[in-house]
This record gives sequence, C-alpha cells and structure tokens, in this order.
Amino acid sequence: MEKRGAPPAGPPRGPVLHIVVVGFHHKKGCQVEFSYPPLKPGEGHDSQSLPEEWKYLPFLALPDGAHNYQEDTVFFHLPPRCGDRTTVYGVSCYRQIEAKALKVRQADVTRETVQKSVCVLSQLPLYGLLQAKLQLITHAYFEEKDFSQISILKELYDHMNSSLGSTLLEGSQVYLGLSPRDLVLHFRHKVLILFKLILLEKKVLFYISPVNRLVGALMTVLSLFPGMIEHGLTDCSQYRPRKSISEDAGLQENTPRLDEYISVSAADTSNTNLGMGKGCRKMTGNDSLEGQKANVPFSQSEKTCNGAQSSNGTVQRLKVPSHASPVSSESDWETLDPSILEESNLKGGERENIASEQAENHLSEGVSSESLPITVQPQANTGHTVLVPGLISGLEEDQYGMPLAIFTKGYLCLPYMALQQHHLLSDVTVRGFVAGATNILFRQQKHLSDAIVEIEDAHVQIHDPELRKILNPTTADLRFADYLVKHVTENRDDVFLDGTGWEGGDEWIRAQFSAYLHALLAAVLQPDNEKTLSDFGTAFVAAWKNTHNYRVWNSNKHPGLAEVNSSHPFQGQYSVSDVKLRLSHSVQNSERGKKIGNVMVSTSRNVVQTGKAVGQSVGGAFTSAKSAMSSWFSTFTQSTQSLGD
Repeated sequence: MEKRGAPPAGPPRGPVLHIVVVGFHHKKGCQVEFSYPPLKPGEGHDSQSLPEEWKYLPFLALPDGAHNYQEDTVFFHLPPRCGDRTTVYGVSCYRQIEAKALKVRQADVTRETVQKSVCVLSQLPLYGLLQAKLQLITHAYFEEKDFSQISILKELYDHMNSSLGSTLLEGSQVYLGLSPRDLVLHFRHKVLILFKLILLEKKVLFYISPVNRLVGALMTVLSLFPGMIEHGLTDCSQYRPRKSISEDAGLQENTPRLDEYISVSAADTSNTNLGMGKGCRKMTGNDSLEGQKANVPFSQSEKTCNGAQSSNGTVQRLKVPSHASPVSSESDWETLDPSILEESNLKGGERENIASEQAENHLSEGVSSESLPITVQPQANTGHTVLVPGLISGLEEDQYGMPLAIFTKGYLCLPYMALQQHHLLSDVTVRGFVAGATNILFRQQKHLSDAIVEIEDAHVQIHDPELRKILNPTTADLRFADYLVKHVTENRDDVFLDGTGWEGGDEWIRAQFSAYLHALLAAVLQPDNEKTLSDFGTAFVAAWKNTHNYRVWNSNKHPGLAEVNSSHPFQGQYSVSDVKLRLSHSVQNSERGKKIGNVMVSTSRNVVQTGKAVGQSVGGAFTSAKSAMSSWFSTFTQSTQSLGD
C-alpha cells in the first residue's frame, strides 16, 4: 500500500494540473479526499483544504443527485487561480459501489454505498479525450476495491502530461464525444435558435439529468462556433466565489463594478504609467499591461491573474486598460473607442507614430514597430490557419476574427452548475451565461434567465416576447435548417452508413454553421446591406450589433472576409416550398399551432376508426375518400416533422 504524503513542490509538467478524488462523507458532505499534486503547495495528498477560487470543486465533481445513477460524467469550469493564465477545465467521472464489496472498509464508511469521483483539472479543453482516458482509470480504481491504492492515479497524471499537448487542439480530437449530428436529430431546426441565442449573449440555461447528457448537449452547441472550443473559453469562468453574509456586507463598498471588474481601473493605469521611466522600451497594447501588473493591489487578483505570461514568452489573456478619465463611469469595453486604446497604451510621441500607421488601415506588412499593431489579424491566403493574440479580446484569433469574444467580460460558460453556485445567476458582475443544471430549482426560477433549454423534450422556452420575435427564423434561415435536417436524417437507419459520410456528418454540420457565421460577418461589412441582412433577420442583426462580441470583432480589420460571399447561404426568391416550411414551423412552435396539429391528429384517428366501422355499408366511395384524407394527412405530417420536434 502506498502511503500518502507531501510530494516535492514543483511546477506542472504538462497541461494536467491535478488529479483529484472527491468523495461523499455522511456528515461533511462532498469533500476532497486526495489530490496529486496537492491543491495547495506544502500540504499532503489527503488534505481537504481548497483554494478559495476552487471552493465549489467538490460539488462540481460529485454532482447533485448523483446517487440516482450508477455512474456519470461531468464537464465543468473553474476560475483561474492567481498567477495562472486561463480557465481551468475539469472532467470528472463518478461511480458508486456497495460498501460490502470493499476489501478495505475505512471507519468513516457508514452507508451501504460509497460514492466517489475521479477528476482531472486541465489547462486544455480536451473534454472528450480526457473523459475517455479517465473512465478507464476510474473503472480500474474502483475495481481495486481499496481506495487507499493511489499509485494508479499518480500514473494517470504522469501519462496524461506526457501524452497530451496543445497540438491536439488543432485536430479533430478536441471534438471527441461532441456530435452535432445527434444534436440536429434531436433539436432539428431549433439548433439555429440556440446558435443565435448565444450570439446575442443571452442568459441561457440548459436543463436535464443525468449530467453527461447535459454537458454533452451544451458543449456540442458551442462546438458549432468556429474556434470556440479550442480558443474561445479561456475567459469563460471569471467569477468570484460567494462570501458569507457578513463578509459580503463588509466588502460591498469595495466590490468593483462590472466595468472595473473586467478591465484594469483608471487609477491603476495612470499610476503605473507615471512610474515608467523614459528608458523603458516601447510598449503598445499587450506589452503595456505587463508593466502595470506590479502596482495592481492583491484585492484585484481576478484582474491580474489572467495577465500572467506563459513560459514560452507569449502573453496570454491580455486586457486593455480603461481610459484614464476620472469623470467617465461608462465601461471602455462597451464603447471600444480606438482613441481610448491609443491614449491608454501609448505616450505622446508614440501616438503620432501609430496614428500614421492607422491611416493606412494597418494593411502594410512591413510594420517597423517592435510591438503588435492594433490590428493583429493575419493576411488572407496564408495557406494554413494562423492564430495571433487579439489585442482587445485576448483570445487566439484567425484572419476572420474567430472565435468571437462571446465568453469574455463576465459572460460565463458553466457546462454544469452546482446548487452552491446559484447566486451567480443574479450576480451583478455576471452579465450573462450559458449554463447547465440538473436541479429543478434552477428551472423554476425563470426570471433569472432569458431562455431555458429543456433537452429531454428539445424545447426552447424563451420568456420575452420581443426576444422571440428577434429570434423568429427568416425564410432563408428556415431553408438552412431544413437543409441540415434533411441531410442528417438521410440513411440514419443504416447502421453501416450512419455518420460515416461527409454530408450530414459532424464535421459537415460544423462547416455549415461556420459558413453561415462567416457570411453574416461579411454581410455586415458591406455598404447598403439592408436587403442582404434581412435574410439573417433585421431585428436579430440590430440586436447583435449591440453585443460585446460584435463590438470587439468590429473594432479590428479582418482581411480574410474579403473573399467570403457576403450573402445568406440560402437566399433566393420566395416559393411555394417556403410556404410549406413556414407552415411547418408555425405548427410546431406556437401553442395555437400545436393545438391545431393535435386536433388534426385526433380527427384523422376518428375518421379512420369510423371508416372501419361503417366502411362495408358506405361502400367504396367512403373508402376512397378516407384513403385520400389519410394520404394527404400523412404527407402533411411528414413535412411538419422535417423541421419540428
């Protein structure tokens, strides 16, 4: 038996930060029982002490209601700790075993079953790949029937750090276990509504149990956004753990506003700039933030932790400082005025130099400055995907500005939310979220979200009538959704061909949504584009232009979009088939339409039954009429199901 003790402290050797075992104690509830390396330096493997930023870890790794299932899998996100650079991605595999089956039964095991989760905390969003490896190890760990045998967990840590790397983000393995094909089969045309809801940065709550179905559906929706899983979630868990009531009251005056919480305060910016000597090297954009970190107080740890520099020298998760104006209370992240970027980051002489570069719209490749220009997108036709740090978003972006900066500035992505995190739904520092929950209390409090997605019934409940109008699909959108559904449903009953082809497959569906989004972005750049944008929805585009992700994207140049067709992929003249699509959509998505559909089904059933009863006496005329009615209704039902639930 291997003895638990304190290992020598050292930096992580790879993307995996910790292997953690969480158990359920009959008196203490969920608690950490083992961690390798220890969650706090200098403590033992069996220490139950948690960093303040990760105080919800036990409740995320061992989900609510887990006792109802023999096993389950959880994806969750943790906020970065001070000094770390990005979101921490968690994958947890839960199992339970009968206590009488244990070879070594410890004194604190008093119940008939033992519930534990083995959890991996990683710096890379390789959800499916981590899950596949972790499920095997969790099974082997439980088969030992002696939870003091921890050598297999240490071997897992070493193996993952030696085999996993950032290069896996560029391949298809990042999407392992995330199937847009299954998503379209289940939600059908409503997938596009979910896509637009997130583009509008609304408060979206996904609901189902068990957790593996919940996190799978939520993360699959996010995988439809180009580059989102790979590079778009590094800022998606910026929240502060809840304090006690007394602590909240004492810290209320010191709690920063949303704009201060996301960006460095004006006072810090001005003080830092004043302390910089003339001998300092030229700084613009990202580099200037590194010089500011030394003077930022520890109370602003949430601001400074994400500005850390990685070991390879590249700056990660960079923030643009606020405009140094004591009279302005509006967030500069909201305005994104280019003059703010210049005045905040450059000295007087440097502003003139950059101004001349901006006059050329940063299209020249021969920039002589040592630092990054304001426009950081690469040129088109590079032959391969080139990612560079976005000055404003802080994300790794391609030449189209992907991924969009949706999950930044307090917009959270929480694939699974524990009940202890419920306060985040009404936290003033959280401007929105895409979150998953299994507890019915989340679903009952509808006023805390804009939309509730009930995965079991494929039902998207949007509370605000105005938002429903904004998201009402256009004719071109209905064609797009119908195109997806038809290709996905073809040959789905063939076990040998299902999901193996390009058309209708997972990668094909992601490519369709990528083309849709690129066309939307290219369309908004065109002059006199009202007619083109109407295919995407005039009200939707107007609402989207008020979002943070659009303002960040629109603040930079994106040369790659010059070669993108700036029209809806399914634009065209209105036809009879469009009337049929619209009718199907209305029947399946309005309460009145559903009632009419139910009445028609009931009427058809009664007609068939009546025909059987009196068919012999009425004769062939009624039989013929009945057949015509049944044929018409069958055709109508099939057409309605093509875009319905």
